[in-house]
Amino acid sequence: MNNEVIITCALTGAGDTVRRSPHVPVTPEQIAKSAVEAASAGAAVVHIHVRDPETGAPSRDPRLYAEVVERVKETGTDVVVNLTAGMGGDLVIDPDEPLRHLPGTDLVGGLERLPHVEELLPDICTLDCGSLNFGEGSNLYVSTPDMLRAGARRIQELGVRPELEIFDTGQLWFAKQLLAEGLLDDPTVFQLCMGVPWGAPADPGVLQSMVAMLPEGAQWASFALGRMQMPWVAQSILLGGNVRVGLEDNLYLSKGVKATNGQLVERAVQITELLGATVATPDQARARLGLKPRG
Repeated sequence: MNNEVIITCALTGAGDTVRRSPHVPVTPEQIAKSAVEAASAGAAVVHIHVRDPETGAPSRDPRLYAEVVERVKETGTDVVVNLTAGMGGDLVIDPDEPLRHLPGTDLVGGLERLPHVEELLPDICTLDCGSLNFGEGSNLYVSTPDMLRAGARRIQELGVRPELEIFDTGQLWFAKQLLAEGLLDDPTVFQLCMGVPWGAPADPGVLQSMVAMLPEGAQWASFALGRMQMPWVAQSILLGGNVRVGLEDNLYLSKGVKATNGQLVERAVQITELLGATVATPDQARARLGLKPRG
């Protein structure tokens, strides 16, 4: 069991959730406000995507990331900043003409996914460790070994800590290969992503197997989607890990009750404390994850 739990709040994500809940933050101002709310509720880390302020669609615009980070800093809030670097991997193909890309495709190389990381040098950025059939239809997430090696090398040069996003066991196998090749520094930080169709299912036995595969000394967290989000908080803590909650992964506090990010963090804090563990502060999270002290 983990007795000092780092809570991450994934604030908005890139999914089609804006029309499904009024609480999903869209503009940089809203995302920054939600980050402060989550930190005040007990999150040591905030995981940040950005969206087009006009449409709510996912975006890779470095200016939007810069505005969110600056707005959070201006409040004086002490929180670890984790920026996604997973955008730019979306490929939607025509099943009858697979070489024809359909609307929704946003596919760029590994280095082209990092300009906001290069500019802002966050505490953490994500590295999605493999390709995946992403849900139904003909949607693919593409992250090839060559892309991953290039991205990992650049992130290492920047001195940013990569959070290794693992959606299936083969991706964990490859992340360990990156470590063996010297492209990752200790401590390695893993996020085990469960219940994303068609990756690893939200099954406790699968999570236990993935935890057993982690390299020695790794720091890890896990999350599951939808109604499994809060049960997965307990599941992760009991297996020795940290946790992630937030509107990226789940919109509800209970059946029919739409949540805010702050409420989801508050619920994760309650579960953590009921299990007899404590909630890590941002400084404790920095020490555990091998991050620089707050400047």
